[in-house]
Amino acid sequence: MSGRSGFFAVARLKRAAVKAESGHWTGIDSDRTSRWRWGISNKEERSVKHGKPFLLSPVAIALLAAWGQASAQQPPATPAAPAAPAAAPAAEQPKSSNVVEQVVVTGFRASLESAINKKREDNGIVDVVKAEDIAKFPDTNLAESLQRVPGVVIARDAGEGRNITVRGLGSQFTRVRINGLEALATTGGTDSSGGNNRSRGFDFNVFASELFNSITVRKSSSADVDEGSLGATVDLQSGRPFDYKGLTAVFSAKERYNDLSGTTDPRAAFLLSNTWADGKVGALISGAYSKRRLFEEGFSSVRWDNGASSGGWCAPTGMTANPSTSTATTCGPAAQGVARLTGNADTNAAYTAASDVNNFHPRLPRYGRLTHDQDRIGLTGALQFRPREGTLMTLDMMYSKLDATRQEDYLEAISFSRTLSQGGKPQTSVVSTAYAANGALLYGVYNGVDIRSESRYDKLSTEFTQPTFTLEQDIGESIKVTAKVGRAESRFRNPIQTTTTLDALNVNGYSIDFRGNDRLPLIKYPFDVTQVGGALTLVGVPVAASGTQPTTIANTTSSEIRIRPQGTTNRNDVAQLNVAWEAVPDKLTIKFGPDYKKYLFDTYEFRRVNQNDTIFAPPAGSSVASLTTTLNGFGRGLNLPGGTPTSWVIPNLSAITQAYNIYCNCIISGPAGGPGDFTLSSITNGNARGNNQSVSETDTGGWFMADFSHTLFGRPVRGNAGARYVETKMSATGYQAASGGTQVTVDNKYSDFLPSANIAMDVTRDFVVRLAAAKVMSRPPLGSVSPGGSISTTGTLSISTGNPLLKPYRAKTFDASFEWYFNKNSIVSLGLFQKNISTYIQSLRVNVPYSQTGLPRSLLPANFTGEEVFQVTTPVNTDGGKLTGFELNYQQPLSFLPGRLKHLGVLANYTQVRSRIAYLVSPTGSATITDDLLNLSPKSYNATLYYDDGRFSARVSGSYRSGYLTRVPGQNNNDVEGTNKSFNVDASISYKWSPKLELTLEGVNLTNQANDQFISRARNSSVAYTVTGREVLAGFRYKF
Repeated sequence: MSGRSGFFAVARLKRAAVKAESGHWTGIDSDRTSRWRWGISNKEERSVKHGKPFLLSPVAIALLAAWGQASAQQPPATPAAPAAPAAAPAAEQPKSSNVVEQVVVTGFRASLESAINKKREDNGIVDVVKAEDIAKFPDTNLAESLQRVPGVVIARDAGEGRNITVRGLGSQFTRVRINGLEALATTGGTDSSGGNNRSRGFDFNVFASELFNSITVRKSSSADVDEGSLGATVDLQSGRPFDYKGLTAVFSAKERYNDLSGTTDPRAAFLLSNTWADGKVGALISGAYSKRRLFEEGFSSVRWDNGASSGGWCAPTGMTANPSTSTATTCGPAAQGVARLTGNADTNAAYTAASDVNNFHPRLPRYGRLTHDQDRIGLTGALQFRPREGTLMTLDMMYSKLDATRQEDYLEAISFSRTLSQGGKPQTSVVSTAYAANGALLYGVYNGVDIRSESRYDKLSTEFTQPTFTLEQDIGESIKVTAKVGRAESRFRNPIQTTTTLDALNVNGYSIDFRGNDRLPLIKYPFDVTQVGGALTLVGVPVAASGTQPTTIANTTSSEIRIRPQGTTNRNDVAQLNVAWEAVPDKLTIKFGPDYKKYLFDTYEFRRVNQNDTIFAPPAGSSVASLTTTLNGFGRGLNLPGGTPTSWVIPNLSAITQAYNIYCNCIISGPAGGPGDFTLSSITNGNARGNNQSVSETDTGGWFMADFSHTLFGRPVRGNAGARYVETKMSATGYQAASGGTQVTVDNKYSDFLPSANIAMDVTRDFVVRLAAAKVMSRPPLGSVSPGGSISTTGTLSISTGNPLLKPYRAKTFDASFEWYFNKNSIVSLGLFQKNISTYIQSLRVNVPYSQTGLPRSLLPANFTGEEVFQVTTPVNTDGGKLTGFELNYQQPLSFLPGRLKHLGVLANYTQVRSRIAYLVSPTGSATITDDLLNLSPKSYNATLYYDDGRFSARVSGSYRSGYLTRVPGQNNNDVEGTNKSFNVDASISYKWSPKLELTLEGVNLTNQANDQFISRARNSSVAYTVTGREVLAGFRYKF
């Protein structure tokens, strides 16, 4: 029974209960469907008619109890609560010989009972997580609360969940509604986790889990649910005062310890709710705050590339010179003075092996530490007013803010990914090397390597607000009208994103060795990396004594100061009107309504006018030593090879900021655009232009649906069938390269007719079969529809362009669910699903020399030749493919066991998915390759063992996700990129010291699971391998 469709049945049950209380019980509708839906057997019905004691299902009893509360001048109570214990039980009823005395189940078991009842009653295929379930697990945020739902897996950033994938479909395909309104919250992450979110994927780490008292994952579509999802629609519901009985006040506090960073941080939450005026007026406020400081440490490579990439290696003497500008003794021009190796059998063999296009090496091998400091605060408020029977007004308010800083410190070799003009690979000689049979580098010793100590500092903030007003009005006994209006707005700001570097140029004797560990190589540097004022220094562009001041050093990469402030705003205005008319009592309800959404997306970025980000030497009075500091204690959570540096010199951003006055947005010295120019620009800046864009989207439409309940072959059948029509009008604005940034706006319009049907049949009293089919769509990623583009000429050389005429993802979905409720609060179920994706959007990336892109040479810095290889990205529509899979779900309290073991219980689920998607290989050709859908883990499972005797509660939970792909085709001459399997273990213990006080102890990431990203199926080469440490939380919950 869906939310609104159950209203009329509830109303009739209340009326029946009134007659029962007055001694004139007339029984429930004799229709067999009603008997099955409310859990009343023929025998029980006869007992009712003859005035004998009778039994009702837990759902019916709860509804009757709720009516009893209303009779006592209290509003009906929904069994849900945020971080508090479950909502108060119904008011005690006078004992009667005709009423069976009920044992009230509270706490975690009550939460599971409520969730399983919600799943059973719905017409569609849903999974529900209730408040107590959320509170009893050590979930840092909402994503982690969702990971135990069958078919749901999460992607992590900074050691906590950020996005979800449902049944193999990533965050782009999942729509999220907060209190009934579609919303989008975005934030910034590390580059390896996706960076600044400019897509439609929802970042769940913006929200504390304590802010919500129920989460519903809708896996099948129905006409009354907003379009836009191929995977699932996730409904987040915050608390409301009429959910609770009278005055309710709860407070919780915890202290968190991280064993890698050694930090201790607070976490707290509260809820205060009350009703007045005989239950006609209510108010609620809840809040949550947490601070989280941690290290993320490990190895990364920024992908791998083959021997011929970036212009190849420097050839030993006696071989054909590479690069061609080499002299008899130097790699490249004599001015750089980088010596060639003397040719002999060993050096020639090493050069030949390293130059093989089938042999690969890391592009930017480095160890690093990311220091995260996060403050998350959230508030919810709700006002409810019931002026008369049949009228309910609700104002929900949601506020959340995530403030964070992140410092990334790396010690790296930068030559292997750079061309000659940047002083890169053609100036690097291979002294000795060895490769595995699959082409992966085993070890190598190199001369002429540029070593860098790089530090990046980000200040980030996401602020989310959403007011929602809902009016529910009954018109007579057969019509209900629901109107809803609201605005969801997410503002992400990254006002400081600054990178500074120290460099040591053309170092001889650098080595890297993967033979002991292919995830954590032994890297040796031929100088003391801890020496302040030593080899790692600020390499500035020399000041010209006369003539034109150069902005770079020829065939060399100087030290850099990159400044890239940016931000994104998403706003969604929604208006809905839903009408439900019970045309045939208990059998047919007609529903319909119009929908309107106005969506605005705006994103911006600034960068230095000096597109090389170069600098002059330190100003007078500033020594290099005074502008540096030291990172210490690296690698405590890693089993590092002996000899790996655990300390190194890093730039001191505060000192550099003061010495260079880098945030003045002005020219400090020298010419405009030179090393002393710290002016920022946006749309006129080729490096920043592509991230300055906006989208205005208006979605208008309507829907019609029939809820039905009947019998088929003598068995109760219920469900819905209907269709949704929506027209999407989109206007995308971006900036193109002409005239230094010409604004271009492109309009696009498309419409979709989306039929859907859900049917559920009670084959027996305890066995339910569900079938569902629908046509669905999901709109293109916001960052992909800009008509403009950008060029990055520092760091990773790249060109990005958009496509405003993209078609949406479209698919036909088919679902089946077989559910056996074999005992109280127990279920075994099998879910089958298939999605035929007819239209897909692929972000196609190819590596080509700039001279082959067709773009004007004037967009490049003066020291570029045009032969530099750029990563070119453009989104295109492809034909898609098919996705199929199944889910197994098992839940049971083990109450049949003897003694204390009867308080044990098990929750377990397993999901297997398979997909084949056609990917284009080139933007200019029709050749395709077929591979898995991005972000799809073919196998995943969750298992929880719990103990709950009402006073002592404990649980341990494990979540497994098999490896998945993140890019097809891969970059830099690789087939794919992805993330390897993971298994996370969490645990928690709680003890009720008294009816009001509960003590808690929790453990998160107990196995210190690594984030393990790879490139190439054959080689499984490491792209990132990082850990964040284990966390322990101790605290209490107190109910006043």
